[in-house]
Amino acid sequence: MKVEWKGVMPAVTTKFNEDDTLDLIMFAKNIRAQIDAGVHGIVLGGSLGEASTLLAEEKNVLIRETVQLSEGKIPVVMTIAEQATKVAIAAASDAHENGADALMILPPMRYKSTDIETVQYFKDIASSTDLPIMIYNNPVDYKIEVTVDMFEELLELDNITAVKESTRDIINIGRLRNRFGERLSILTGVDPLALESLFMGADGWVAGLVCAFPEETVAIYELAKAGRPKEATEIYRWFLPLLELDISPQLVQNIKLAEVATGIGTETVRKPRLNLSGDERKRVLKVIEEGLKTRPILPDYKSF
Repeated sequence: MKVEWKGVMPAVTTKFNEDDTLDLIMFAKNIRAQIDAGVHGIVLGGSLGEASTLLAEEKNVLIRETVQLSEGKIPVVMTIAEQATKVAIAAASDAHENGADALMILPPMRYKSTDIETVQYFKDIASSTDLPIMIYNNPVDYKIEVTVDMFEELLELDNITAVKESTRDIINIGRLRNRFGERLSILTGVDPLALESLFMGADGWVAGLVCAFPEETVAIYELAKAGRPKEATEIYRWFLPLLELDISPQLVQNIKLAEVATGIGTETVRKPRLNLSGDERKRVLKVIEEGLKTRPILPDYKSF
């Protein structure tokens, strides 16, 4: 499949049964809801999510299930977040063999690599596969920034063509666009900065709260790209308190509570994560309940 790095791409949560096995029934329900809403791709194994708790075979199962559910309509993107280059290369190979259409790759985990080491890490992985690659640039959470100059080197490889831009510096979208034009696709990765990023020229949105609110997320994107900023902004302002649940160490628990509220997920997490409790649980539920009470009526965004 030819991968177009644009549109809304949910970084979907992993669904678990109470016995800590994969809940493929609820997983399928959520993926179908995303596809029905008009998302443009599915991202598996979110690095700030529960991917680090998954076994390699569990990741392969999720890829195969998503490929089957997507029926070739949208690309399936697997996240590669590993500590060693050879392990990352093996993970990329597994993703390819199990049907993934593209990869989202992070810098080395745990070790704070230098710029030279980071570029070489990406190049080694990209050279091992012909899958299209999106680099995940998130120095806030991972302490390694992929700078504009580093992208100059990385774009020498034909299959590195996109970035998930999560520096939280809106200006960086302009820097990247000014340097590379259309050579580099830019997808925002920060939910509460999504609309601003789209107005700055981002091509798409790797989203979190889309897992619970797929239609609203796609509507914002389509309105923004259709030149209807006022309507997009109105929905986005409603969405902002919910979107802020994505920028938290407990984003997985937050999003899963929202998925329960909209009927397309369960609250179950894999340890060491635990379900939210006490005042924090009350706070998150209040945000979700208020969002549901004031949920906007959407335009026919699929007709744009």
